[in-house]
Amino acid sequence: MSRFLKLALLASTLASPLAAEPLGLGRAATPEEIALWDIDVRPDGLGLPAGSGDVMTGDKIYTEKCSACHGVFGEGTGRWPVLAGGQGSLSDARPVKTIGSYWPYLSTVYDYVNRAMPFGNAQSLTDDEVYAITAYLLYLNDEVDDDFVLSSENFAEARLPNEDGFKPDDRMEVEFPAFSEEPCMTDCKPEVEITMRAAVLDVTPEETAAKEAAEKAEAETPEPAAEEAATTEEAPATEEAAAPEEAPAEAPVEVAEAPAADPAMIKAGSKVFRKCKSCHQIGAKAKNRVGPVLNGIVDGPAGAVDGFRYSKAMEAAAEEGLVWSHDELSAFLADPKGYMKGTKMSFRGVRKEEDIDALIAYLRDASE
Repeated sequence: MSRFLKLALLASTLASPLAAEPLGLGRAATPEEIALWDIDVRPDGLGLPAGSGDVMTGDKIYTEKCSACHGVFGEGTGRWPVLAGGQGSLSDARPVKTIGSYWPYLSTVYDYVNRAMPFGNAQSLTDDEVYAITAYLLYLNDEVDDDFVLSSENFAEARLPNEDGFKPDDRMEVEFPAFSEEPCMTDCKPEVEITMRAAVLDVTPEETAAKEAAEKAEAETPEPAAEEAATTEEAPATEEAAAPEEAPAEAPVEVAEAPAADPAMIKAGSKVFRKCKSCHQIGAKAKNRVGPVLNGIVDGPAGAVDGFRYSKAMEAAAEEGLVWSHDELSAFLADPKGYMKGTKMSFRGVRKEEDIDALIAYLRDASE
């Protein structure tokens, strides 16, 4: 019997009333087996296991198991997905869709990490580790502070910025009826009116009209008369140039001093610096790592750390005399790649102005 006949016979058998009866194959799944598959989590927290995890623990787990693909700061390496940043980019030509800019519910984050991560070793994380990584991803997107603890108790209280950017799928009620109607094939309009004709078959009427208008405007523009051009002669230069007046003495430039930092601000800055310490060190025993040591960076010259290989963009800025004043450093920390195109610093930036001021206060204090 040919393969086609076998398939045809199988199809006819399955279509028969006999196939509707139980085939007697397999067995009913046990509650324990069903529980292993029933791991989805709803936006209201339904389906969450008991447990908790904090940001700092999530930082360690993420660095060990996630950063190789998603980057130290969630910026993504190679073609791996970006997890942080992108706020305000959804209307751009190339939006950055991240947890902080696009995802609507935190339950989606938890569910995906729990179900599919880490890559190549899915579902190897404990419940508490998933909570910790989810908390850390919130922290990377500036949604929580570094002392935040995520748990099954407060999970439903978390709200992502783009939650209201989604709407229910109403296509079955709104679009489907319209597309299900019998299409009109004849006499669909009471009358047809020709509004424009193309002068050339391969050119649209809009392009033709624009071209004709441009040619007409060019033809109507008068050329400057030769006589007028000839009369515009330069005034003869005087034999003796007037002696330049002595410029008044320049007043000394007052350099605005950075705002004095109090101990509370320095302490707050040390917490913000946790976002930097995976690449930078500061203090007496600091060494260059992924980024240069930061001793003396405040009010110091850019690109001045010996032994560190800077990007060409930073080297060019250093040659032009860039100094990391409070204002310049603030602008760089807020948006490194926007401030300096070509920088190797992959960090997306510090969003809050008060965090930037605190971080600069800490950098100044830790360098002394």
